[in-house]
Amino acid sequence: MTPRHQRSRRTVSAALAALLAGGSLAAALFTAPAAFADSWRDKEYWLKESGISNAWQVSKGTGVKVAIIDSGVDGDHPDLKGAVVGGTDVSAAGTPDGQKGIGAKAEHGTLVATMLAGRGHKTATASPSPSASPSPSAGAAADGPDGIIGVAPEAELLTVSTWLGSPNPGGKSDEDQIPDAVRWAVDNGAKVINISLGSTSTQWPQSWDAAFLYAEQKDVVIVAAAGNRIGGSIQVGAPATIPGVLTVAGLDRSGNASIDSSSQGISIGVAAPAENLVGGLPDGGYAEWAGTSGAAPIVSGVAALIRSKWPEMSAKQVINRIVSTAKDAGTAGKDPIYGFGVLDAEAALKADVPEAEANPLGSIADWIRIHRRGDFSTPTPEPSESPSSAEPTLPDPTVPVAKAPARVDDALPAVVVLGFGGLFLAIVIGAAVQLRRTYKNPPAVPEDPDTGTFSRVEPPTPT
Repeated sequence: MTPRHQRSRRTVSAALAALLAGGSLAAALFTAPAAFADSWRDKEYWLKESGISNAWQVSKGTGVKVAIIDSGVDGDHPDLKGAVVGGTDVSAAGTPDGQKGIGAKAEHGTLVATMLAGRGHKTATASPSPSASPSPSAGAAADGPDGIIGVAPEAELLTVSTWLGSPNPGGKSDEDQIPDAVRWAVDNGAKVINISLGSTSTQWPQSWDAAFLYAEQKDVVIVAAAGNRIGGSIQVGAPATIPGVLTVAGLDRSGNASIDSSSQGISIGVAAPAENLVGGLPDGGYAEWAGTSGAAPIVSGVAALIRSKWPEMSAKQVINRIVSTAKDAGTAGKDPIYGFGVLDAEAALKADVPEAEANPLGSIADWIRIHRRGDFSTPTPEPSESPSSAEPTLPDPTVPVAKAPARVDDALPAVVVLGFGGLFLAIVIGAAVQLRRTYKNPPAVPEDPDTGTFSRVEPPTPT
């Protein structure tokens, strides 16, 4: 921390952990009074470096609903005024509108929301002129000069609060909350769902299958964080391992794969900034933080920009447009560190991208058909039961079928037995004939077997 920060801000730090199924995402928080809001805008380096400000020439996300499944979003934050248009709680421990922060880190959802769809604000003056007053319209995008401006500042937000990271007083487990949250988001018009939560397990409960399939069949883009090594996620964990989900890895300030604020795995689709991030806090303050929790809403915001520009574009084409325009990094082609490459929002909105035949990140419907042996040709109803463990994501192994040991008399046909008997008899007869010949015509016997020299030498034939 610089001396300037020490002089000008009251700073506190805390571990940010959004736990899901035993895993965690971590980040460092640095809170500051809202009076310094205008300085936070200058820290949003990704708006320019990731091509977002140029992408705004095409779209700002108007008319697209984005659901944030997280700890709850404070719609009263100055930068989110009018942005939150609906919400719910699936934990049985929050408020009905999902706008109360809950769980181990109640501020997490608001941090994510401001980065995705923050609208900034205009700081009030002592004698404001009528023309300078912010519009009271609830749905208007303020785009004020102060505070956080999100990637899709004209998008609308749905908040779904979940209780994660500590024992839930509402009694609902992660297995129940996540599928309920996904279904509610789909049913309430979300075209993009952001899940900045993750786990250290590549597997997911079977109870999640139907909900993610439902979202796929309803043509919804789901974006998930890859997880952070500093939080224990060495490899990508669920739900970011679910086929069809756009998984986001993290970059450091120089644009390289982050050591702490990222992980790796074959399901990664694209990489986005994950260090030196800033976002809003429920009390109206701001924070510096890090993690793929913040990289995910950057990508979700770009998905919202695309869906606003092309409302009829399918989810698989939205994902294809994002990953196919990414700047290749690391190993040539898709790799487990950067996925298809580094996010380029301007190219995603402006480039000529051929249509893809399928989602480049797979399909949960195909996975279920193969691994769960299910038939999901039509949208599925609510699952009747929620098993506590998930099937592995690898193909089922092929195991030889064991057979009972066979008895010798059953295993060897009679013809084989007779054949071996005849062969043995021929050997005995042959040996007897050879012995008889030996006795009739004995060979020359050496006189001195110890020396190894012949005792008899034929004289030379006279010439």
